[in-house]
Amino acid sequence: MSSSSKYIYFDHSATTPVLPEVVEKINQCLLASYGNPSEGHRLGKEARQLVERAQQQIASSLGANPSEIIFTSGGTESNNLAIFGVAEAYRQQGNHIIASSIEHPAVTMPLKRLERKGYRITFLPVDQYGMVDPEQVKDALTKDTILVTIMHANNVFGTIQPISQIGELLRQQGIIFHTDAVQSFCNINTDVSQLKVDLLSLSGHKIYGPKGIGALYIRKGTKIMPQIFGGGQQRGVRSGTENVPAMAGLAEAARIGQRNLVDKLIRLTVMREYLISGLLDSVQNIKICGHPTKRLPGNCNFTLRNISGQALVQQLDQAGIAVSGSSACASSSLTPSATLMSLGLTCEEAVGSVRVTLGFENTLEEIDYFLKVLPPIIQKLRASPSI
Repeated sequence: MSSSSKYIYFDHSATTPVLPEVVEKINQCLLASYGNPSEGHRLGKEARQLVERAQQQIASSLGANPSEIIFTSGGTESNNLAIFGVAEAYRQQGNHIIASSIEHPAVTMPLKRLERKGYRITFLPVDQYGMVDPEQVKDALTKDTILVTIMHANNVFGTIQPISQIGELLRQQGIIFHTDAVQSFCNINTDVSQLKVDLLSLSGHKIYGPKGIGALYIRKGTKIMPQIFGGGQQRGVRSGTENVPAMAGLAEAARIGQRNLVDKLIRLTVMREYLISGLLDSVQNIKICGHPTKRLPGNCNFTLRNISGQALVQQLDQAGIAVSGSSACASSSLTPSATLMSLGLTCEEAVGSVRVTLGFENTLEEIDYFLKVLPPIIQKLRASPSI
């Protein structure tokens, strides 16, 4: 394989290609089912049926009820709605919120805004593998704690958190529990009854669906203060004319994503371990970040000494391979990732981090090509370090 024959995409944690079946579903809705779901005529009813089917499919993927699904514009809005919605709805009961130190900015920034409004926020540390200790969650609880938000799996280094264990603890205390499952949905099991969560955020473009669409699972009985007001759509929780094509596309992506999920995850894990083994054999002064086993099947984050991760990303791009330097959300900056620093990495190690995230369409042949071109690129960069 040469760099000119095919561009290899290894950045699925940033976004995924849209499946042909999803594109077909979206196009069908755009061309034929263009009615407003709030209207009572035939086209409106057809659109309403598509919305309801989409709710049913997402609910089925989560082990939830359709009435517990609210569609949003993506994972960011879902996280914002969960955090601000609970904070305002339960303000009379307390003002304390707990989160981990490795949350996505779509969680940390709303929390910091709440902090400026008088809420008390506790950010829990993680261990060297990026894991939250449930006992620390327990110890951080106070009589004023109204919400705990812990991401299901980290977007940078892939560590999967003990969400079920934390959920059981919080359910005994009667405290609302939210998880950002943007990275885990359709990548590992996200059954809400097993996770014991009250709120769960997900996004379409991480599961081979369209961008600009996501959903928030809201467990029955959990109070949420709306953040967008208008025509009262989606039971008044999230007003705005429903984006029917995107909802149908998200549902189709989820349907396909859940199909033979266990077999696909086994295959993806085998490829990830093949990649990690190849890296450790062929590259000197390399360190794999995140938990060795409790990590997303396709995630491989590694850090290199005496090298800039961004420089490596650019060189690999020229070789026909797409990977990410540290977090995609801060890829334009050479500032060390705070998420990686939380693992105890040095500044140099954090700057030298690269994230490879495999998808279901990737092959061992592509990994072999990556392992072939990577060492000489690293050698070249180390000969003229840019950090």
